[in-house]
Amino acid sequence: MNLLKSLAAISSMTMFSRILGFIRDAIIARFFGAGAAIDAFFVAFLLPNLLRRIFAEGAFSQAFVPILAEYKNQQGDEATRTFIAYVSGLLTLILAIVTLSGILAAPWIIYITAPGFTDTPNKFDLTVCLLRITFPYILLISLVSLVGAILNTWNRFSVPAFAPTLLNISMIMSVLLLAPYCEPPIIALAWGVFAGGILQLLYQLPYLQKIGMLVLPRISFRNSGVWRVLKLMGPAIIGVSVSQISLIINTIFASFLQSGSVSWMYYADRLMELPTGVLGVALGTILLPSLAKSFSTGDHKEYQRLMDWGLRLCFLLALPCAIALTILAEPLTVSLFQYGNFTAYDAVMTQRALIAYCVGLMGLIVVKVLSPGFYSRQDIKTPVKIAIITLILTQLMNLAFIGSLKHAGLALSIGLAACFNALMLYWQLRRQAIFSPLAGWGKFLVKLIAALIVMVAVLLLVLNFMPPWEQGNMLMRIMRLLLVVFAGAMSYFAALFIFGFRLRDFSQRAI
Repeated sequence: MNLLKSLAAISSMTMFSRILGFIRDAIIARFFGAGAAIDAFFVAFLLPNLLRRIFAEGAFSQAFVPILAEYKNQQGDEATRTFIAYVSGLLTLILAIVTLSGILAAPWIIYITAPGFTDTPNKFDLTVCLLRITFPYILLISLVSLVGAILNTWNRFSVPAFAPTLLNISMIMSVLLLAPYCEPPIIALAWGVFAGGILQLLYQLPYLQKIGMLVLPRISFRNSGVWRVLKLMGPAIIGVSVSQISLIINTIFASFLQSGSVSWMYYADRLMELPTGVLGVALGTILLPSLAKSFSTGDHKEYQRLMDWGLRLCFLLALPCAIALTILAEPLTVSLFQYGNFTAYDAVMTQRALIAYCVGLMGLIVVKVLSPGFYSRQDIKTPVKIAIITLILTQLMNLAFIGSLKHAGLALSIGLAACFNALMLYWQLRRQAIFSPLAGWGKFLVKLIAALIVMVAVLLLVLNFMPPWEQGNMLMRIMRLLLVVFAGAMSYFAALFIFGFRLRDFSQRAI
């Protein structure tokens, strides 16, 4: 299996989904702006979306895939199907109970996640209503993630990568077609989320049938494999989703700030999801099964080679993304969101949050590569300890920054904490002699920095000739934005080529 081709396949699917997501958010911003109603939706969608990130991009895969790979490689298809049936059965039972409890306890959940909303009864009641509609998405997306993890283990990476596109389509259609018939119109978005979960699950099931792993869920409280997954999964939720837990706590803080703060942070986070999804999540997805296989076979050299390859790609692609997002904060927010009810002031506030998030973009992506280094070895304790320290540090920084920087201070806390998390994970990998960088990193970084300088110079030069970004309709703004992005990307990759980088140097095959 060529890992670079697999990465390209996942990244292209994720890129398409993220672009569609931007279109979705642009439509939402145009129709609903950044007021009380959309704040209510974002809070209601926060918990289901958090579960999506944890399951689809984090704890469940980290706990499930190494054990699934063990069954697949050592125990045969029949034992693997039985294992999948028991895992899916127990997972469905637990999540059905969680979903029902969440619907019944919706007012108390909002009291916890957005206590500032209690001062406005109408806003609070609307958020409770929206949460009750979106909460079943937790059950649906968890099953989607289970199916996706199985397909990834069989190297069917593109199918799960495409599935989120269906959520974006569902939400877009709900705004354009259903919202005019709902009162208030924001209710339509919640139903769009619910329908999107159903579509994602139904889309993947035929592919699961093709690999012979479509089985009916069964309940067993005695299966050792199931309990191994659950034992790993509990701590892993903390270990790989510390930034998402921080996001919930930050929403609590933001609910006490100026109206619109939750929305500004959401839109900035959506822009951050493009590089973290296209690169970070994609890298973590393809590395985990390969790392787990190399560890189970005792091939330490292969393990080292995979980790080094993943980290080099992070530096090669994440650093320019972080710098470019910072420079293009104004063009991005104005071109994508500043229409209709989304004002120029909303765009400025979103820019501030985006720039603050960019400080930690490198950390957020590197964590996606370093975490599988531990979870592929079924080492839960180390990343969990680091995650707890990181979470505490995040809240201390929240208290320090929120007074002067408001919502941007909350975003900055997440970014800085992600960098700390990545540094600590790397330190532990070195300390435990699990990973040591291969030769050539010095020359690699010198050439990389030179290419980044070229990219920055070209971006600033092209931006200098652009008219004010609020001029023109949406199509014209986006065309100008694409021109700037194209100029920056071409200059960066041309500089890399001149400095000696070749695509074949990053071609990597897994055992």
